[in-house]
Amino acid sequence: MTTNTTYDVTIIGGGPAGLFAAFYSGLRGLKTKIIEFQPYLGGKVHVYPEKMVWDVGGVPPLSGAKLIEQMVEQGLTFDPTVLLNTKVTSITQDESKIFHLHTSESVTHTTKTVIVAIGGGILQPQRLELNNIHHFEQTNLHYLMKPLAYFKDKDVLISGGGHSAIDWAAELEPFVNKIYLTYRGENFKGHERVTEQLLSSKKVASFFETTITNFTSSQSGDTIEQVELTETKTNKKHTLSIDDVIVHHGYLRDKSLLQDSPLPIKLHDDYFIEGSSSSESSIDGVYGAGDILHHDGKLHLIAGAYQDAANAVNMAKKYLDPEAAKGAMVSSHNNRLKQKNKIIIEQQMKKWDIGD
Repeated sequence: MTTNTTYDVTIIGGGPAGLFAAFYSGLRGLKTKIIEFQPYLGGKVHVYPEKMVWDVGGVPPLSGAKLIEQMVEQGLTFDPTVLLNTKVTSITQDESKIFHLHTSESVTHTTKTVIVAIGGGILQPQRLELNNIHHFEQTNLHYLMKPLAYFKDKDVLISGGGHSAIDWAAELEPFVNKIYLTYRGENFKGHERVTEQLLSSKKVASFFETTITNFTSSQSGDTIEQVELTETKTNKKHTLSIDDVIVHHGYLRDKSLLQDSPLPIKLHDDYFIEGSSSSESSIDGVYGAGDILHHDGKLHLIAGAYQDAANAVNMAKKYLDPEAAKGAMVSSHNNRLKQKNKIIIEQQMKKWDIGD
């Protein structure tokens, strides 16, 4: 099935680059759609919601969760169409130069230009290979970190011994009652100083060369109450009573979109879009933004993703309308934002009870 509406710009990916591209595309008056594989916008920032982000220009340090909130608010300023839980599997182009984005739902979306903003690829956490545990993901089995306040005074098991798992444990340690760390290796791979601090904490108990082998659920069957750990060499078992389980065994990266698409987009290292500093790809009408884009002088920061996004939109605008300006007017002079500014000022005046 093919959708009826052909958009000016369709952005694949709803992380920092994709959201800023949506904002800038709306600023330039383009009909815009975002297609995101995950059930939420914000991209990889969801991996570190509690960490403080310092390197976004003009923004004081703020948590990853707050940054997501603000990016989403800005990205939706001009009401783009947003599709979540949707995986784009390939990109084709017809004789009239319209692009067709094919999805795993067997729905095809048509668009005049495409901005690929998928970061390092679709990230899917590596899940535990135990039977009949998916329903616990709705309660107390977590593959992404929740706000620290959620874990206050709880007994928490963390499975994993890499940098992210150890960092999560370090952030939780001041707030929880107890942390159990289980890792299949002999030693944690986190930063040495962080690891030493964790191992010296009375709140932390570590189990090396162990794996999770079973869960015991509550009477209702909805939540995990006990975890069975098994030592890989001796088969000795440990049973722990817990409130929550956090699993960080790394991520699987789905790289199939560009590699499998019939559209011959030139790639760097068989994955990244081989592009220009203006975010162009080897295909007219297809652009890259964020970590997926490679070019000399590439800046791998959120600030760099924003620049890529604005460049991509500007090139898309020129592709659609060769007579268009190379860039949008600054926000203070933009007519669309002037109207929104007026609404904001009127709301503030009402809040402050200021008359005309």
